[in-house]
Amino acid sequence: TVVERMYMVDIAAIRALVAAPRDAALDPARALEFVTHEEFGGQELFVGRVRCHNHGRDVVAVEYDLFEPLARTTFEALAREAFAEIAPELRVYVAHARGRLDVGDIAVVVAAGSRHRDEACRACRAVIEGVKHRAPIWKREHYIDGSSEWSEGCSLCGDKA
Repeated sequence: TVVERMYMVDIAAIRALVAAPRDAALDPARALEFVTHEEFGGQELFVGRVRCHNHGRDVVAVEYDLFEPLARTTFEALAREAFAEIAPELRVYVAHARGRLDVGDIAVVVAAGSRHRDEACRACRAVIEGVKHRAPIWKREHYIDGSSEWSEGCSLCGDKA
């Protein structure tokens, strides 16, 4: 069953990290290096950056807060689900920033490597969607007018996330 297969994943094939802003863990090249394997022909990479506008407001920075042990556990669970549901032979890298980030800074990096492109693309998409919808991460946006507010969360944004 899917649940049984989830626990047979080699943890060495998963890298789940929480990092300070601009930390090496958020380097896309590092993520691609981790998911590279001589038997894999497919790699997919997602890089999420802080953007300057959100919901019609000018953003100057965001601040991410999270409960690190639970966030890492969630990232690992998402990777295990990808192994169980998409392909048993994957490598998955997930790193999310914690703290204050400026516009343009990298907030999240997800990469997947597999034997085939379709599996890598599907795994990467499944993991980033899980991070957005299930990980215990809170975002506070700081605006050009000096105000700030906590984001309502991805699950409340609909298709605009």
